[in-house]
Amino acid sequence: MTEFVSEIKTIPHPDADVYAVLSDLNNLKPAQKTIPRDKIKDFTFDTDSCTLSVDPVGKIRLVVVERKPDSTIKFRAEQLPFDVTMWIQLAPAGNGETKMKLTVKADLNPFLKPMIGKPLQAGLDKVAEGLAGLPYNEILNKGTIE
Repeated sequence: MTEFVSEIKTIPHPDADVYAVLSDLNNLKPAQKTIPRDKIKDFTFDTDSCTLSVDPVGKIRLVVVERKPDSTIKFRAEQLPFDVTMWIQLAPAGNGETKMKLTVKADLNPFLKPMIGKPLQAGLDKVAEGLAGLPYNEILNKGTIE
């Protein structure tokens, strides 16, 4: 398994609030605006999964397989020719802030790794940046933002 880890992001909200937003994937709709449309398309969301098309990989469905309140959300990818798991890890950072890190483990064969490795790392960092910039207060106070 090859592991990819995002930069650690600091989110100016308590871990319980960040978890409350991220544990329901319907709340990720505002993050769509931060992702380049030339790379990722066709987002659909529900509480436990999201589906998207990624060039050149194709359609991917991420399904929540485990939730640990205020600390971890674990996903498994479907519709790929190799196994992929992803974790969103949260940790309190004091002063009402949260540290967030994304980790992806992928069972890449030696031929796929050079082709997918750099784009996957770049995409993971972009997703971490998008999640860190979500309007958590607005989502918590109003429900999902359209």
